[in-house]
Amino acid sequence: MLSCRDVTRLISESMDHSLPLGKRIGMRIHLLMCKFCARYERQLLLIRDTARRLGAIGPEPGLFARETLSEEARERIKKSL
Repeated sequence: MLSCRDVTRLISESMDHSLPLGKRIGMRIHLLMCKFCARYERQLLLIRDTARRLGAIGPEPGLFARETLSEEARERIKKSL
């Protein structure tokens, strides 16, 4: 039986490449019994899908133009450099 530590590592690995059949089966059996690891897998999938969607649309136009430093903050940075 795989431990939760093993399964979380395998979940992460499975996002990058295909796992061997034995490891996939062991991971799936564990996920059927462990709600915490199943939740971890769902959270990783959500993070991955959200990052992909945000990467595809790019940043909102002018998003970073609105965020400026105060003159005081700029001076502090200049002095520290």
